[in-house]
Amino acid sequence: MSHNRMSPKTRVVFKFIFGLGIWSFLVLGFFKLNGDPVMQHQFQQTPINGRLLLNKDNRWTGNEATSTTTDRYLSPAAMAGAMAGVDEVLVDNRAVIDDEQLVKDVESRLPSLPIAYWSKHKNAVQKKATCARYPSIFELEFNNIYWQTLRSSNGTFQLFGAYYDIRKRSRIGPAVRILGMIDRIEPRVKTFCQLWFDGQKEPFIVKTFEYKYIWFNKWGNYKQGIYQPYLIACQIPKPFRGLVPASVSLVEKQCDTATNNLRVLYDRPLDDEKRGFAVCVKGLDFLYDDLSVRLVEWIELLGILGADKVFFYELQVHPNISKVLRYYEEQDRVHVTPLTLPGGQPNVPGFQHLFLSKKTTHKRQNELIPYNDCLYKNMYKYNFIALLDIDEVIMPKLDEDRTWHDLMERVVAKGMKLKNDTYPSYNVRNVYFFDRDQHEHEWAKDTPRYMHMLQHVTRAKNYTKPNQYVKCFHNPERVLTVHNHFPIACLGGTCHSYPVSTDDAQLQHYRADCVRTLKKSCEEFKENQVRDTTIWKYKDELIQRTRRTLDILGFFKAPPGSSGGGGGGSLLRGGKDSLYKR
Repeated sequence: MSHNRMSPKTRVVFKFIFGLGIWSFLVLGFFKLNGDPVMQHQFQQTPINGRLLLNKDNRWTGNEATSTTTDRYLSPAAMAGAMAGVDEVLVDNRAVIDDEQLVKDVESRLPSLPIAYWSKHKNAVQKKATCARYPSIFELEFNNIYWQTLRSSNGTFQLFGAYYDIRKRSRIGPAVRILGMIDRIEPRVKTFCQLWFDGQKEPFIVKTFEYKYIWFNKWGNYKQGIYQPYLIACQIPKPFRGLVPASVSLVEKQCDTATNNLRVLYDRPLDDEKRGFAVCVKGLDFLYDDLSVRLVEWIELLGILGADKVFFYELQVHPNISKVLRYYEEQDRVHVTPLTLPGGQPNVPGFQHLFLSKKTTHKRQNELIPYNDCLYKNMYKYNFIALLDIDEVIMPKLDEDRTWHDLMERVVAKGMKLKNDTYPSYNVRNVYFFDRDQHEHEWAKDTPRYMHMLQHVTRAKNYTKPNQYVKCFHNPERVLTVHNHFPIACLGGTCHSYPVSTDDAQLQHYRADCVRTLKKSCEEFKENQVRDTTIWKYKDELIQRTRRTLDILGFFKAPPGSSGGGGGGSLLRGGKDSLYKR
């Protein structure tokens, strides 16, 4: 009987039987799914988006470089519970952020923006003013996220930070110093500083005192149109001495509504008690190089030597390096500041690395911004500030000098005998520990092979020449501007750097080769090498600290046949050989 010849009653019965069959099939399939271990396994392997998950601390949990497989998949029980509507899905269920929380979040991401001050006073300071209306934060001109702009009639200014300076040796008295770059050599344009004090409806305006060049023309790139590093000074007027400005704007005409407004940073301990040593590290550019394990060894060694905190600036880094930095940030042992290049310089990952590797003079000029920002943010908090790369360490030579504190106690006393005063900086001579291929040297016994510095104990017999490629302990009470290797300008007059004897300390520099400018003498360094195990006096403690951190972070391979262990999991690796061999 054809469908068209069915009676209405028959068609209803047919539809009912068909629907019942479909429903029975679905129910049986569901029970089969829950009871079939093969199907369970397939569901277990179904990925969920890790970026939507939150850990117990209510933070985003992304697809981390060392996360385990089980971290990223729902268990069969959880999947079944979710299908039954028992468990909630793991999404960010925090309440909508309010304005106060938003202000704090923005301020943490962009320290130079006076958003808290603007939020508090916006209704009062943005009323019609006779001169220099306070700019809305939405009127400011930003460049590459972290820079603010002034376009003058003779050059463009890219401003990075502003700092309150009341150091006793400063000849200009209390001042606000602005760090930035200008696409002019010897800028001659007249500018003004609009100083905004809390509670004032109009700024106090002063003429810019000076443009301090943080470079020497003989080093190259000394031409118009290339961004040059400068420290710009604004004197605090006498009626306001003792008051810290909330923010400062740089303008060409006194009454201009500014396109920049920088929060004036003044981080001083309430008890004026300084800590010992801070280390500043230039913008990290390791997008493709996984130096995470070497970084752990380096940070742990600095901790043993007495570094109170390490301040990193980050351009582009490998995910495993990010993991290491986040770990130490949570322990308050490091601080990481994101960084970009100003103006038309590239910031796209990969392209930026290519630019910095090929345009080395531009690279050196850009480095002076994070170095000097680190100096000025920490000048009231530490007795000494060292600028180091992650492949070098200042090593005390004498057995009785276990820490930098022990070393500098003797070195400062030596310097005092010469001039009856402290020096702006104390420089340590450079010596190369050449990084030979790991399979071409003998392995140190009882030392894990991933301990790069402990495994490389052969150095060039001769040091580089005095004042060449040195690194310094800077006294922030005396230094005005710093370069990678030494101070450029000092408070109170000429910079004098005390040369630390190689009997007392050396800068151990771990490189595959010499710097380009030492190519002629590099072969002599390589041909004449000596064994130097000074670092081994920290061997046991350094191995223990490094191993513990790597274990916590899951950098060790799980033993064969185990499901994990030691925080295990997969790592992003490059190269033919594993760096994580024991």
